[in-house]
Amino acid sequence: MSISALIWSTADLLRGDYRQSDYGKIILPFTLLRRLECVLESTRDDVLKEFEARKDLGIPLEQFLVRKSNNSFYNTSKFSLFKLMADSNNLRDNLESYINSFSANAREIFEKYDFNAQIDKLNDNNLLYLIVEKFSSFDLTPATVSNHKMGLMFEELIRKFAEQSNETAGEHFTPRDIVRLTTSLLFTLDDKALTQNAVVRSLYDPTAGTGGFLSSGSEYIHEINPNASLATFGQELNPESYAICKADMMIKGQPVENIKLGNTLSNDQLSNKKFDYMLSNPPFGVEWKKVQKIVTDEHKLEGYNGRFGAGLPRVSDGSLLFLMHLISKMTPKEEGGSRIGIILNGSPLFTGGAGSGESEIRRYVIENDLVEAIIAMPTDMFFNTGISTYIWILSNHKEEHRKDKVQLINASNMGESMRKSLGSKRKQLSQAQSDEIVRMYGDFIESKESKLFDTTDFGYRRITIERPLQISYYPKDDIRIEALKADKAFIKLESIADKILEGLKDFDDEKIASRDKFNKELLSKLDIKLTASNLKLLQKHLSEHDDDAELCKDSKGKLEANSDLRDYENVPLEQDINEYFNKEVKPHVPLAWIDTKKKDETDGLIGIVGYEIPFNRHFYEYVPPRDLEEIDEELDILTKEILGMLHEV
Repeated sequence: MSISALIWSTADLLRGDYRQSDYGKIILPFTLLRRLECVLESTRDDVLKEFEARKDLGIPLEQFLVRKSNNSFYNTSKFSLFKLMADSNNLRDNLESYINSFSANAREIFEKYDFNAQIDKLNDNNLLYLIVEKFSSFDLTPATVSNHKMGLMFEELIRKFAEQSNETAGEHFTPRDIVRLTTSLLFTLDDKALTQNAVVRSLYDPTAGTGGFLSSGSEYIHEINPNASLATFGQELNPESYAICKADMMIKGQPVENIKLGNTLSNDQLSNKKFDYMLSNPPFGVEWKKVQKIVTDEHKLEGYNGRFGAGLPRVSDGSLLFLMHLISKMTPKEEGGSRIGIILNGSPLFTGGAGSGESEIRRYVIENDLVEAIIAMPTDMFFNTGISTYIWILSNHKEEHRKDKVQLINASNMGESMRKSLGSKRKQLSQAQSDEIVRMYGDFIESKESKLFDTTDFGYRRITIERPLQISYYPKDDIRIEALKADKAFIKLESIADKILEGLKDFDDEKIASRDKFNKELLSKLDIKLTASNLKLLQKHLSEHDDDAELCKDSKGKLEANSDLRDYENVPLEQDINEYFNKEVKPHVPLAWIDTKKKDETDGLIGIVGYEIPFNRHFYEYVPPRDLEEIDEELDILTKEILGMLHEV
């Protein structure tokens, strides 16, 4: 039996006292503990001697003990899991003492696991000795299990426990098939560069979760070049997920100080860092109200010198904030550039019209030619949601043939049904399907599932179409007059209101198709002057649009626009707005015009520029309705079957 299977078998001891979803809270920290003591075994005596020699000097000991340990962590206790069993009556206290004797970077992991609480629960259920005994028997020394193999094994345990959690897993764990595909898409175009000798690269995940993307990136690099060096960095909000991620990095020999705890949006703890590669699966459709003030202040005060200069999405979905955060971490093109792989739901593709925060963010990434490809995934791929998801691949150093182009790949029809669902995850990608998606991305050619577009194809200019104000008045309409009388603004007019009502009674015409005529006739019947706001109030209640009415003009003789008939047209960026207007609008509404005052803030031209990526529209396939004769034949057959069943009754 493999070591991974042996460790997993520890769950047999926990059945009945623990829920399946809680097994990981015991097995993962104990696996880490056993691995750490196995790694430290060869230098244990040297560390203890150094500690005893210097502990009373009143100086910081970390640098001395780290040097003796020959690792980034150490332990100053004489205990080990095996030695702890010699005093079963004090096992809990001694184990806690053993944990507290680790260096701060290792001890923090156990604290974030809330490991002492788990030790207490194991002790209360008479399981602590059995668990310690079990783990003390596992040989996790580096000579037996390399850092790479240990990392794979630990990740496998993380995956199993995450899948046990089903619904909550998706918050902190991305399914393995999605992780592997996104990682392959991120690295595949750089395979040649990554196989060179002594290559050193960095990988960052701002929503690290349990470290799945960081582990997958390390595996990918190791597979194509065992001598390559990949430094991993991450930040995670959830303390327990942070502990798992940090443990995974420690097990692999990665610097654990590169993994940070906290909210990436409000407290970027790697603010001065740039990275070669970035991967992220930010939460879908989660509001960012808690950090709204900090993010908004950064947007307003720092602009493009900060992370959110392009714009801010609506507070109900912060996905695009993570995208902008990643872009701010890109290494400049002249220094080698960066690549990003991020998983988003459908909202960032099209939510928000021209001028909105979402549209401005899309405008920024597309006009700066950062988007290489977007891949539509099948539904039902994640543990906690069945919605449509998309993998975005971005780069600031595109290959020549990809410049000013965006590739859309439709993989939504791929995926195989799972024999057993894991929460909302009912489908998975086979290796062959993942390879096919990566191949389509790499080939960069048109096909049924792969389409290529110019970046400008996703842009449009929203022009405002105005139509003239043409209204007829109905001064004797009882329903309209009652509505006028009920208006609070009209009631406040008091005596003036009474005079207006008396004046309306004197009108002979049921309908007056001219605003000027109505106003003049009304004023002639009153011994008072009415203000412009008074006349607007009457217009609101007593008039309605009438194509046959006289055109209303302002004091300068210009046509007034009817705001109720105002409309907008999205004109493709590559098309002249006047040509579009004359062809698509003017024939239907001859009196309409373009509001030339509405201009884009960035380019100063008429119309507000917007961007959207209508993914499904580009892959829509028309399916003609079935022939009527075929439907009739089917109905005849069904009718005969029903009559036959009724006859039998």
